[in-house]
Amino acid sequence: MALIDIPAGQLGAIVTYLEMTERPKPRALPDSALRLERWKDPDPDKYRLLFRRVGGKWLWFSRLAMSDERLRAEMAEVHAIVDRRGVEVGMLELDFRTSGECLIRFLGLVPELAGRGHGAWLFAQTLALAWRPGVARVRVNTCSLDHPAALPAYLRAGFRAVRRAFESFPDPRLSGLLPADVAPQVPLFEHLPD
Repeated sequence: MALIDIPAGQLGAIVTYLEMTERPKPRALPDSALRLERWKDPDPDKYRLLFRRVGGKWLWFSRLAMSDERLRAEMAEVHAIVDRRGVEVGMLELDFRTSGECLIRFLGLVPELAGRGHGAWLFAQTLALAWRPGVARVRVNTCSLDHPAALPAYLRAGFRAVRRAFESFPDPRLSGLLPADVAPQVPLFEHLPD
Protein backbone atom coordinates (compact mmCIF):
# COMPACT_ATOMS: atom_id res chain seq x y z
CA MET A 1 0.00 0.00 0.00
CA ALA A 2 1.40 3.41 -0.94
CA LEU A 3 0.53 6.68 0.76
CA ILE A 4 0.69 9.92 -1.17
CA ASP A 5 1.75 12.96 0.84
CA ILE A 6 -0.39 16.04 0.31
CA PRO A 7 1.60 19.26 0.65
CA ALA A 8 0.59 21.94 3.16
CA GLY A 9 -2.05 24.21 1.72
CA GLN A 10 -3.43 21.44 -0.52
CA LEU A 11 -6.34 19.04 -0.19
CA GLY A 12 -6.81 15.60 -1.68
CA ALA A 13 -9.97 13.72 -2.52
CA ILE A 14 -11.05 10.54 -4.23
CA VAL A 15 -13.54 11.34 -7.01
CA THR A 16 -16.06 8.66 -7.93
CA TYR A 17 -17.67 8.89 -11.36
CA LEU A 18 -21.15 7.40 -11.55
CA GLU A 19 -23.66 6.84 -14.30
CA MET A 20 -27.12 5.52 -14.97
CA THR A 21 -27.86 4.13 -18.44
CA GLU A 22 -31.45 3.01 -17.94
CA ARG A 23 -34.35 5.22 -17.02
CA PRO A 24 -35.69 4.23 -13.58
CA LYS A 25 -39.17 2.72 -13.42
CA PRO A 26 -41.78 5.44 -12.92
CA ARG A 27 -42.88 5.94 -9.33
CA ALA A 28 -45.02 8.48 -7.55
CA LEU A 29 -42.98 11.47 -6.41
CA PRO A 30 -42.58 11.56 -2.63
CA ASP A 31 -44.30 14.42 -0.81
CA SER A 32 -42.19 17.32 0.36
CA ALA A 33 -42.57 20.83 1.69
CA LEU A 34 -39.80 21.79 -0.72
CA ARG A 35 -40.17 22.76 -4.37
CA LEU A 36 -37.92 23.40 -7.35
CA GLU A 37 -37.69 26.84 -8.91
CA ARG A 38 -35.87 27.13 -12.26
CA TRP A 39 -33.51 30.10 -12.58
CA LYS A 40 -33.75 31.20 -16.21
CA ASP A 41 -30.78 33.58 -16.24
CA PRO A 42 -28.97 33.20 -12.90
CA ASP A 43 -27.20 36.20 -11.47
CA PRO A 44 -23.60 35.13 -10.72
CA ASP A 45 -23.58 36.67 -7.24
CA LYS A 46 -26.90 35.04 -6.30
CA TYR A 47 -25.65 31.73 -7.69
CA ARG A 48 -22.38 31.92 -5.73
CA LEU A 49 -24.25 32.74 -2.51
CA LEU A 50 -26.44 29.63 -2.81
CA PHE A 51 -23.48 27.52 -4.00
CA ARG A 52 -21.51 28.59 -0.89
CA ARG A 53 -24.46 27.94 1.46
CA VAL A 54 -25.06 24.46 0.03
CA GLY A 55 -21.51 23.32 -0.57
CA GLY A 56 -19.25 25.31 1.74
CA LYS A 57 -19.21 22.61 4.40
CA TRP A 58 -18.12 20.12 1.73
CA LEU A 59 -15.51 22.53 0.33
CA TRP A 60 -17.27 23.18 -2.96
CA PHE A 61 -15.26 26.02 -4.44
CA SER A 62 -14.92 25.61 -8.21
CA ARG A 63 -17.64 28.10 -9.12
CA LEU A 64 -16.44 30.59 -6.49
CA ALA A 65 -13.09 30.96 -8.29
CA MET A 66 -14.66 31.87 -11.66
CA SER A 67 -15.13 35.33 -13.11
CA ASP A 68 -18.73 36.36 -13.78
CA GLU A 69 -18.16 35.83 -17.51
CA ARG A 70 -16.79 32.31 -17.09
CA LEU A 71 -19.46 31.40 -14.55
CA ARG A 72 -22.22 32.51 -16.94
CA ALA A 73 -20.64 30.33 -19.66
CA GLU A 74 -20.29 27.31 -17.33
CA MET A 75 -23.71 27.41 -15.68
CA ALA A 76 -26.19 24.99 -17.17
CA GLU A 77 -29.83 24.46 -16.15
CA VAL A 78 -30.02 25.75 -12.57
CA HIS A 79 -32.84 25.06 -10.13
CA ALA A 80 -33.07 26.40 -6.61
CA ILE A 81 -34.70 24.19 -4.00
CA VAL A 82 -37.07 26.42 -2.06
CA ASP A 83 -38.82 25.88 1.27
CA ARG A 84 -42.37 26.96 2.22
CA ARG A 85 -41.16 30.41 3.25
CA GLY A 86 -39.56 30.95 -0.17
CA VAL A 87 -36.02 30.56 1.19
CA GLU A 88 -33.55 28.89 -1.16
CA VAL A 89 -32.25 25.82 0.69
CA GLY A 90 -30.61 23.80 -2.05
CA MET A 91 -29.52 23.66 -5.62
CA LEU A 92 -29.63 21.40 -8.63
CA GLU A 93 -27.68 22.02 -11.81
CA LEU A 94 -28.20 19.82 -14.86
CA ASP A 95 -26.04 19.98 -17.98
CA PHE A 96 -27.47 18.68 -21.25
CA ARG A 97 -24.73 20.10 -23.52
CA THR A 98 -23.44 16.64 -24.49
CA SER A 99 -25.92 15.03 -26.86
CA GLY A 100 -27.84 12.15 -25.30
CA GLU A 101 -26.50 12.85 -21.80
CA CYS A 102 -27.35 14.68 -18.64
CA LEU A 103 -24.57 15.54 -16.23
CA ILE A 104 -25.71 16.41 -12.73
CA ARG A 105 -23.16 19.14 -12.04
CA PHE A 106 -24.33 20.05 -8.54
CA LEU A 107 -26.99 18.64 -6.26
CA GLY A 108 -27.40 19.42 -2.61
CA LEU A 109 -29.27 20.93 0.29
CA VAL A 110 -28.00 23.30 2.96
CA PRO A 111 -26.34 21.27 5.75
CA GLU A 112 -29.15 22.08 8.20
CA LEU A 113 -31.55 19.95 6.12
CA ALA A 114 -29.31 16.87 5.96
CA GLY A 115 -30.89 13.77 7.43
CA ARG A 116 -34.42 15.18 7.49
CA GLY A 117 -35.90 12.93 4.82
CA HIS A 118 -35.72 15.27 1.83
CA GLY A 119 -33.31 13.08 -0.13
CA ALA A 120 -35.91 10.75 -1.68
CA TRP A 121 -37.92 13.72 -2.97
CA LEU A 122 -34.80 15.47 -4.28
CA PHE A 123 -33.52 12.38 -6.11
CA ALA A 124 -36.95 11.72 -7.61
CA GLN A 125 -37.20 15.31 -8.84
CA THR A 126 -33.64 15.24 -10.17
CA LEU A 127 -34.11 12.02 -12.11
CA ALA A 128 -37.48 13.14 -13.48
CA LEU A 129 -35.79 16.26 -14.89
CA ALA A 130 -32.63 14.48 -16.04
CA TRP A 131 -34.33 11.72 -18.01
CA ARG A 132 -35.97 13.93 -20.58
CA PRO A 133 -36.57 12.69 -24.13
CA GLY A 134 -33.33 11.92 -25.96
CA VAL A 135 -31.27 11.26 -22.82
CA ALA A 136 -29.61 7.82 -22.80
CA ARG A 137 -27.21 8.34 -19.90
CA VAL A 138 -27.22 10.38 -16.68
CA ARG A 139 -23.86 11.02 -15.03
CA VAL A 140 -22.75 12.48 -11.70
CA ASN A 141 -19.45 12.74 -9.82
CA THR A 142 -18.96 12.86 -6.08
CA CYS A 143 -15.86 12.94 -3.93
CA SER A 144 -14.63 11.87 -0.53
CA LEU A 145 -15.03 15.44 0.76
CA ASP A 146 -18.80 15.45 0.07
CA HIS A 147 -21.44 14.55 2.64
CA PRO A 148 -20.80 10.94 3.74
CA ALA A 149 -24.31 9.98 2.60
CA ALA A 150 -23.80 11.28 -0.97
CA LEU A 151 -22.18 8.23 -2.57
CA PRO A 152 -24.48 5.66 -0.89
CA ALA A 153 -27.51 7.77 -1.91
CA TYR A 154 -26.43 7.83 -5.56
CA LEU A 155 -25.91 4.06 -5.51
CA ARG A 156 -29.35 3.51 -3.91
CA ALA A 157 -30.90 5.75 -6.57
CA GLY A 158 -29.61 3.39 -9.27
CA PHE A 159 -26.30 4.91 -10.31
CA ARG A 160 -23.28 2.64 -10.71
CA ALA A 161 -19.69 3.62 -10.12
CA VAL A 162 -17.63 3.48 -13.33
CA ARG A 163 -14.32 5.12 -12.41
CA ARG A 164 -12.30 6.69 -9.59
CA ALA A 165 -9.54 9.29 -9.58
CA PHE A 166 -7.41 11.15 -7.03
CA GLU A 167 -7.70 14.93 -7.11
CA SER A 168 -5.42 17.43 -5.37
CA PHE A 169 -6.05 21.16 -5.23
CA PRO A 170 -5.27 24.27 -3.15
CA ASP A 171 -7.38 24.51 0.01
CA PRO A 172 -10.05 27.14 -0.82
CA ARG A 173 -10.08 28.31 2.81
CA LEU A 174 -6.51 29.57 2.51
CA SER A 175 -7.24 31.65 -0.58
CA GLY A 176 -10.34 33.21 1.00
CA LEU A 177 -12.81 31.57 -1.40
CA LEU A 178 -14.35 29.97 1.69
CA PRO A 179 -14.09 31.03 5.34
CA ALA A 180 -11.39 29.29 7.40
CA ASP A 181 -14.00 27.86 9.80
CA VAL A 182 -16.07 25.90 7.24
CA ALA A 183 -15.60 22.15 6.91
CA PRO A 184 -14.26 21.55 10.42
CA GLN A 185 -14.21 17.84 9.55
CA VAL A 186 -11.24 18.55 7.20
CA PRO A 187 -8.14 19.81 9.04
CA LEU A 188 -6.72 23.04 7.73
CA PHE A 189 -2.94 22.82 7.21
CA GLU A 190 -1.38 26.09 6.20
CA HIS A 191 1.94 24.59 7.27
CA LEU A 192 2.50 20.95 8.09
CA PRO A 193 3.56 20.25 11.68
CA ASP A 194 7.23 19.33 12.20
